[in-house]
Amino acid sequence: IVEVPDLRLDVIAEIAQPQKVVPAVVEFVDIAGLVAGASKGEGLGNQFLAHIRETDGIINMVRCFVDENVVHVAGRVDPVSDVETIHTELALADLATAEKAQVRNVSRVKSGDKEAVKLEALLGKVRAQLDQGRPVRALSLEREERALLKPLCLLTEKPAIYVANVDEKGFKNNPLLEKIEAYAAREGAPVVAICAAIEAEMADMSADDKRAFLADLGLEEPGLDRLARAAFGLLGLQTYFTAGPKEVRAWTIHRGDTAPQAAGAIHTDFERGFIRAEVISYEDYIACGGEQKAKEAGKMRLEGKDYVVRDGDVIYFRFNV
Repeated sequence: IVEVPDLRLDVIAEIAQPQKVVPAVVEFVDIAGLVAGASKGEGLGNQFLAHIRETDGIINMVRCFVDENVVHVAGRVDPVSDVETIHTELALADLATAEKAQVRNVSRVKSGDKEAVKLEALLGKVRAQLDQGRPVRALSLEREERALLKPLCLLTEKPAIYVANVDEKGFKNNPLLEKIEAYAAREGAPVVAICAAIEAEMADMSADDKRAFLADLGLEEPGLDRLARAAFGLLGLQTYFTAGPKEVRAWTIHRGDTAPQAAGAIHTDFERGFIRAEVISYEDYIACGGEQKAKEAGKMRLEGKDYVVRDGDVIYFRFNV
């Protein structure tokens, strides 16, 4: 579980002076590398594929450094080949899922069920994509089509990010990194370069020691911070804040969520009994020096059920259950 670095949280905390500060977090699940044949149960394939189904997005972590002392399972370092092995296994697993769904759907299609007919056409499109070894996420699908596919939990439909594991000098002029960047660009996926050796070395350091260590390497922040932010963006997430004397906290919601949905991130009762939201934009909260002065300056807005929360809003919810 990794905290999402957000300077805004620190600035709000300086003004509110709370007893506790709670950042937003992203949960990463480490899944052992897939080998060829995983979709048919090779290695612990089926078990790992089941773990991937439970996630919201996939990080493809690939090796982009050469070191004779570190063995590569394939006997050579080729990040694109590694990614294609993963993609092939995930595509084969999805193909099996799509085929089973088509078999189950036959009787409904024969009975003239309109939704079943739509699903049949969609599954045909999905299978054609997977037959080419391409992920379902690369298809241009309408919202309705995505809703039809959702119950299938297709692995290659999940948003993906590529993490290139480089050595200390591999952040620039690294042909292996450039290869994976070119590959990811074709599907519009982000790439984050990190050095796992550096991250491991920093794991037990204090904040001050980390800063000094990074400065010596010419880096501004840990790779894990960049990865957490990239994952946050990949999943379409954003942050709003609550601020008071007891606690300043960053809450995670999806972009486009309404005020009641945002309130539900705190507690389902807040969403169920939502009355209104008292909202101050982050900029106004900082410019006015806190909630009370923002109120006095007329910068607090009362928003109802249809209000779409903006990234950085500072909100107080009124509810009644």
